[in-house]
Amino acid sequence: MNRKIVIWLVATILLATVSFAEAQQAKKVPRIGFLSSLSPSSISARTEAFRQGLRELGYVEGKNIVIEYRYAEGKLDRLHEFAAEFVRLKVDVIVTGGPSVNRFAKEATATIPIVLAFDNDPVGNGFAASLARPGGNITGLSTHYPEISGKQLELLREIVPNLSRVAVLGNATQPGSPQALREINVAADAFGVQLQYLEVRGPKDIETAFRAASKGRADAVLVLASQIVTSHAKQFAEMAAKSRLPAIYWSSEFVEAGGLMA
Repeated sequence: MNRKIVIWLVATILLATVSFAEAQQAKKVPRIGFLSSLSPSSISARTEAFRQGLRELGYVEGKNIVIEYRYAEGKLDRLHEFAAEFVRLKVDVIVTGGPSVNRFAKEATATIPIVLAFDNDPVGNGFAASLARPGGNITGLSTHYPEISGKQLELLREIVPNLSRVAVLGNATQPGSPQALREINVAADAFGVQLQYLEVRGPKDIETAFRAASKGRADAVLVLASQIVTSHAKQFAEMAAKSRLPAIYWSSEFVEAGGLMA
């Protein structure tokens, strides 16, 4: 459903900016700038779903539409360069692949339409005036992820008898993480659960974090959303299994990679 909404938003913008008659007359092919902080392989299923959605609306890549892909592959300093490049290329619309990318697109242009694939808190992060009427040149989807973090802790309590200690793995600099942590703390106080927060800012931190969770006698692990986690879903699932720690994630992709639940 989220994929269909994003595709519909992109198609609406393309139709508004380049009419079919104008495109035929000027032989101008609409161009989409696709900006991601991750690697092509880590989100291959998402990009294929994006292409398929466009095909269902009659937009065939390489035939009547061009998609410019830019992947930072974890090097966030490249996103500013890529966003500026889209402006120079005069793309018709920019599609961003997640919260880490959204601000770079916003800073690059106030005129080219931007569609956020998702954002943890588009209003709080300054991308939209409100969810009902975003205003400006930005639209897209809000995941409301922070609000469900407390529910994740509740679900862990249902599958782990006598849950008392939970290791929370995340990146405090990731958009939405501070709000998610507040929700988790509220739930932890209500359930009488003690939290152990562990920073994961790079691949080398993953094994270290799980070792610390085991050493801290955690009963389970709650993993917050971040581009590092998304890029290494299989490694997280494998480390959780190796550490014999039940873990909950925010996306079904982690379950497909061998994780317990999402």
